[in-house]
Amino acid sequence: MDSDGNRDARGTHAGPVPRPAEPPRMPAAPPRPAQAPAQAPAEAVVPGVPPLPDGSAFLSWLRTPRPPAPPGVWRFGHRPRPREEPERTPGRQLLSGALIAFLVGWLIWSLLWNGYLGGWWMLPLYAMVPDSWAESYSFGAVVASYAYYLLIGGALLAGVAKLGRWGEVWRRYGPPAWTRSAAPRAQRPPAPEEDPAAWPALRAAGAADAADRLAADARAGLMRDVDQARIARAWQGVAGGRHSLAAFTGAVLQHGAGACPHPSGVRDLPAREARHDLVTGQVRLGATAEDERNPYAYRGTGLALGPDLLGTSLVAVGPAGSGKTGRVVRPLTESLCLHALAGRAAVVVVGAAGAGLGPADAFDVVVRIGNPDSVHDLDLYGGTTDPDEAAAVLAEALVGDLADPHPGGDSRRSTTVLAQLLGPFQAVHGRFPGVPELRQLLDGAAEPLAVLRRGLQEAGQESLLRELDARERQMVQPGDLGGTLADRVALLDRPAFASFFDTRGQSRPFSLKALDHPVRVRIDLPARGHADASRILARLVLAQFTASVGAREDRSLFACLVLDEASGVVTPEAVRGVQRLRSAGAGVVLTLRTLDDVPRPLRGPLLGAIGCRMALSGLTPWDGQDFAEVWGKEWTEARDVTDRQIIAETPAGKAVHMLRRVITGKAPTARAVTVRQVERERWSASELAHAVPPGHAVLSLTTVAGEHAPPLLVDLRG
Repeated sequence: MDSDGNRDARGTHAGPVPRPAEPPRMPAAPPRPAQAPAQAPAEAVVPGVPPLPDGSAFLSWLRTPRPPAPPGVWRFGHRPRPREEPERTPGRQLLSGALIAFLVGWLIWSLLWNGYLGGWWMLPLYAMVPDSWAESYSFGAVVASYAYYLLIGGALLAGVAKLGRWGEVWRRYGPPAWTRSAAPRAQRPPAPEEDPAAWPALRAAGAADAADRLAADARAGLMRDVDQARIARAWQGVAGGRHSLAAFTGAVLQHGAGACPHPSGVRDLPAREARHDLVTGQVRLGATAEDERNPYAYRGTGLALGPDLLGTSLVAVGPAGSGKTGRVVRPLTESLCLHALAGRAAVVVVGAAGAGLGPADAFDVVVRIGNPDSVHDLDLYGGTTDPDEAAAVLAEALVGDLADPHPGGDSRRSTTVLAQLLGPFQAVHGRFPGVPELRQLLDGAAEPLAVLRRGLQEAGQESLLRELDARERQMVQPGDLGGTLADRVALLDRPAFASFFDTRGQSRPFSLKALDHPVRVRIDLPARGHADASRILARLVLAQFTASVGAREDRSLFACLVLDEASGVVTPEAVRGVQRLRSAGAGVVLTLRTLDDVPRPLRGPLLGAIGCRMALSGLTPWDGQDFAEVWGKEWTEARDVTDRQIIAETPAGKAVHMLRRVITGKAPTARAVTVRQVERERWSASELAHAVPPGHAVLSLTTVAGEHAPPLLVDLRG
């Protein structure tokens, strides 16, 4: 068994996974996991360090604790914090109080010992011992006296220690604090049944030989984090009954850490920039700020995202230069590509050519629209053979941004117009029309329509003839959408795109029907000089994505579409499609320079449909208002402090007040504090516009299970 069923040989599926444009270049020696620490410190990961000869770096990384944590917390080596901030006394006040309590206790003991307080405190001792002991200096009397002194002194010491909070002083400044600040010591290897490097699940299922082979490869430094995640994914298929244990065991015994490979044969990315943890599936984007507006449990923790959060989709809004591409899109793309190599995800990244979305050799398919050197083409119809489905997707791409955001808009009428032409054309030619052919049909050219009519008559397609007759009648009606559609198609009928969108089988088109495989795809849009065409293509990819992922059989394979710069892409149908992605095991990542790029009626539905919302620094106040509304309000404690001047009524009091004013320069006042519960916005529009530092963002999170994280101030540079 060399795959888990999601990575079958090419040509065995209706939509096979395309191969990379170039043969994969396998490294001479397997590199270490880029984030594996040398000694398993919680946050001391140095990318690029070569592996240790015995594989201890990988084992240390794999055995590092990953405790459960709130959504968005970087779990690798995380140390949980209490939900509420404990009351912390200032150090100066704590030490001075401890010293004063000690001096008071010493004074009381001195007074007792020297008899200045009388002998009443000895009465309990006299009541318990014989009278003869009190008049003699026998051994028993001495022992009883000193035991009594020790009891009284111990009680006094305990009271003083509690009053002076010596326990807190010990924990804050004593050996416990020294131990916490010291470097973590090397831990003993866990027991085999608890050691993830020993593959206990395989042993429990009777595959001890396979577990021994994988453990040996890990100790020898032959296993990467991608290998561990990929084989774990394949084992899930065995445990779920989709594949046989014998085939899995045979593949592992034969290939070891290289078993169950990705179709490309690649076992790692050529280079990594972000920090990844494939055990939890997270990629670290930064750190939450030590800010009072952040919940105490989040302050100072790492901020990470994974498929459990991206499954609710993400929208990031911020001006150019705020870090959307470099600090959000690039790490997420890198993480999703690693998940694809592990057989866990399929990713499609769409952006302008030269946007820096990752090197070409990090992807299986690179579609460079408008570039004659592009190896792959884009399927204009998404790989479907259903004319109605193709018409709906193409109509969304062409006029989705022009459609009325309310039901009954132009999108449905455009779908009807396209279906009236695509169905007859497919019946006659056995394929869908190319861009020039579709433009002629929408323009009402006589010759192409006559060819369709003759072909339908010869084939006896009466129902399709009626569709064609209806299209010809509507063409002469005022307000017909055929001309609008033809104008939009004309944006794609340009010399730069002459070799693209071919339907005659002369190119290698990529179809989003391939998203039932762990494929890595990058689509470069010709933004320079073809801005309108790029927006049409971006809407086309989004429409094809939402249509394709909903029809997949295996939804355990997470599918994600990353749209860098989604201006003009958000349409009513796109919002409805995003709402359906969570149940389909998919998500989208959208970036916008401003919410003004989204029609006003769609801003609220868009932010409501997406679970993870990010507002980067430099946001405008009107954009901040939309985020403030969707994040809502919370109850908080407000403290009102009032200073009231004290008026002295007696001559002595007036003299004291005058002396105090001369010394302090201020009039004597009495302070009154009023505490009340008020409802305030979590983040106001003004705070989002002016209080978010450069390189920071405010991010709210929602998992596919429904867990929420409030808006967090995050340092994307941390």
